[in-house]
Amino acid sequence: MKQPVWAGIDVVKRKFDIALLINNKIRTKVFDNTPAGYKAFTDWLSERGTIPEQTHLCVEATGPYSETLATNLVAEGWRVSVVNPARIKGFAQGELARNKTDRADATLLARFCAAMHPGFWTPPPVAWRELRGWVDCLQALKEMHQQESSRIKAHLASGQIHLVQDIQIHLDWLNKQIKELERRINDHIDRHPDLKRDCELLRSIPGIGDTTIAKVLAYAGDVRRFTNAKALAAFVGVTPQQRVSGSSVKGRTMMSRTGHNALRRALYMPSLVARHHNPVLKTFGDRLSTTGLAPKAIVGAVMRKLAHLIYGVIKSGQPFDASFNHSALVIQNSI
Repeated sequence: MKQPVWAGIDVVKRKFDIALLINNKIRTKVFDNTPAGYKAFTDWLSERGTIPEQTHLCVEATGPYSETLATNLVAEGWRVSVVNPARIKGFAQGELARNKTDRADATLLARFCAAMHPGFWTPPPVAWRELRGWVDCLQALKEMHQQESSRIKAHLASGQIHLVQDIQIHLDWLNKQIKELERRINDHIDRHPDLKRDCELLRSIPGIGDTTIAKVLAYAGDVRRFTNAKALAAFVGVTPQQRVSGSSVKGRTMMSRTGHNALRRALYMPSLVARHHNPVLKTFGDRLSTTGLAPKAIVGAVMRKLAHLIYGVIKSGQPFDASFNHSALVIQNSI
């Protein structure tokens, strides 16, 4: 039987470095981050007798460049793991790694893969990936709109009327583009039965609107891929984080925030609304309030329970039902 092969891939915009770990020996190579480079890479692997069934490739999650490469490799039948950069950073600290180069990072990824055996990655369906692109574009336009609105206030205060007129033209254009993107996102969801089904299920939860629904579908992908509701909450980064050790370290429990930042921000305002208008989460929040928990901590707990409800309606395929027995949601007081 052939020895297993571990490979680390460090991806940047124009190239990617590969480090093969075979029999405790490292072989490195650099390829262009293009479709031709992907083909050259797989040919290079085949020339060295490596086969997909005995090769584990590890890529750090660094955005569209690494995802494009990983998607192509999975399509070719290779086993790929896309790993959170925080895990790689912690592993590097454990090894007392001192150098920071593309080649060193690829070698570190190969050793991490061999030591930790991360789970294999499955690319999101094309419809979900396209939706994420639309949502990212819409969010960028909204942030630009907020910046321009702040500039208008500043120029009005200083009496620079001509600048205000020019910025207003840009704001009008942004408003038009935002509305057009929102229409395209809604049309995209309606055109794909799976997205439309999940959208209708999420819309049944009081406190969640269309903007949040689009972000949940875009950033979380198919929620059914998570093993349970706790896994989804951990992905979002709203799980409790305790700091207790011996008799001297007794830190308060906090939200971990180790998760998807954009999705966590997307759930903040809906949680404030759900705290007062979702019957289940209102009861849950009121119960925590009687224990003296800080208001921000209550919001964090509501965010976690909202993530549980999102998982519940999609996993079960049933819309939200306030009369359902949700007693399991109010067992734990901490966030």
